[in-house]
Amino acid sequence: MPRMVRPDAVLVQAVIAGALSFAHLHDLAEAAGQHGWKAWAYPVSVDLLLVAAWHRLRSLRDAGEPAGSAWSWFVVALAASLGANVATAGLLDLGDVPDWLRILVAGWPALAFLGGTLLVHRPTPPSERETEPGPELPPVVERVTEPGVQAASVPTLPAAEAVAVPTAPPALVAHAQKIAADHRARTGSDIDTETLRARLGVPSPMAEAIAAQLV
Repeated sequence: MPRMVRPDAVLVQAVIAGALSFAHLHDLAEAAGQHGWKAWAYPVSVDLLLVAAWHRLRSLRDAGEPAGSAWSWFVVALAASLGANVATAGLLDLGDVPDWLRILVAGWPALAFLGGTLLVHRPTPPSERETEPGPELPPVVERVTEPGVQAASVPTLPAAEAVAVPTAPPALVAHAQKIAADHRARTGSDIDTETLRARLGVPSPMAEAIAAQLV
């Protein structure tokens, strides 16, 4: 036997409520001086902005992003729909609509266009922007071993790239000579390259270049 289709009570209620709201918006727009197809376009515009704002609101909440703008436009569209339903309940004389209501109805298209544009074309968050990685620079080692001695900034290069003999700054060589003289006075022997490197806090190639200049 063919399966019987049962109407959904919630869906039926939604269709009825939507039709009544649509008719109220049409009647209010027509009373405010919008005739013909213009009066029918107003309820479509209000309902579309309401649905678009709700959809954007749900998307932003699911993504964990701020949804203040979507909430604002949802409230604007809801106020327009609810206001039309209340206004057509006898609170206003639709035969003599006040000027302020005519201004609101006439200005609604521009407001709805602005809201729809902002809801659709939102700025991209910084987390979604693609950034190109910059060139990798070698780390710089900065050491100050003694007071009053200028710190040496020596880039640490990979072993494959350290082919050129580094040039030691004169101030660093002078400081190394003091360290070597102090070591000779205490131990009676010349300082070795490894000890000199540890005292200066520089890489081995730089320590070897300084040791070659010691007299």
